Amino acid sequence: MNAPSSRPPRTIAEYLEQLRTALRGADPALIQDALYDAEEHLRAELYERPGRDEAAMLEHVVESYGAPEEVAEIYRDQEIRIQRALRPPPPPRRRSLAGRFFGVAADPRTWGSLFYLLLSLATGIFYFTWVTVGLSLSAGLSVLIVGLLVVVLFFATVRVISLTEGRIVETMLGVRMPRRPVYPVQGQGLLKRIGAMFADVHTWTTLCYMWLMLPLGIAYFTLMVTLLAVSTAFVIFPVAMLFRRDWLDSIYVDHLVMVDWGYGPHVPGWGEVAAMFVLGVLLLFATLHLARGLGRVHGCIAKHMLVPRQMREGA
Repeated sequence: MNAPSSRPPRTIAEYLEQLRTALRGADPALIQDALYDAEEHLRAELYERPGRDEAAMLEHVVESYGAPEEVAEIYRDQEIRIQRALRPPPPPRRRSLAGRFFGVAADPRTWGSLFYLLLSLATGIFYFTWVTVGLSLSAGLSVLIVGLLVVVLFFATVRVISLTEGRIVETMLGVRMPRRPVYPVQGQGLLKRIGAMFADVHTWTTLCYMWLMLPLGIAYFTLMVTLLAVSTAFVIFPVAMLFRRDWLDSIYVDHLVMVDWGYGPHVPGWGEVAAMFVLGVLLLFATLHLARGLGRVHGCIAKHMLVPRQMREGA
């Protein structure tokens, strides 16, 4: 447990800073959630008691809500319990090389990653279209008063979409992502809030992530569909060989299954069929390994670009 702070917080900003310090080393997504919940609770307490200053309110909150060190310890304990409850059971450990190679199919993260990579084409098109149209409208209408509202609304939707993408990443790829947004800065007018959005690096990393999802989604989808199609075709090749004869003009002709290895097309023998079947099985499981690896890499990209830099620095 972190050592108690020698100076009790006198303002909300001091309380949040002490909470951030107490959570140092924790997951950046957990830090963001804890800071949002704490600030929301503190400002609600201050709003319900308008005649009380921040120092008196915080003194009361420390007794009921908890000191920053206590709140940090509660969040750490809750995170451990939640992750244990949500984490899928680990696949049995296999010592042999063949067991580790074929055991990838028993890992739930493999199928979650595969489904995410196939889904990324649709989400990438949506994200790219939304950001491109939103920025175009915001830039075109910025000379009008209503354009300022459009800008604020657009950036608000981007943050909502980024949280939704974070939930998808956490569910399918198993990477802890924020479940709460960054609490908005209080006491700012519309123009200052818009300026803060433009000056915030997190805004641009989120927009870049949504733009990046289109080429990544195309690459993920194309790669997975191609490998799955080829491996599946090789696996079911023996079945196709059984039905290679077709009735055409009352004459049986071999025309459905032909291969060409560089020395002319021919109907493959059963030795070639068996070799293609084995190759297809190996390629299929290699594709599952690739999907799981790409899922881990993309999870790191999402966490780096969708979690604010100050949260990662606080970790």
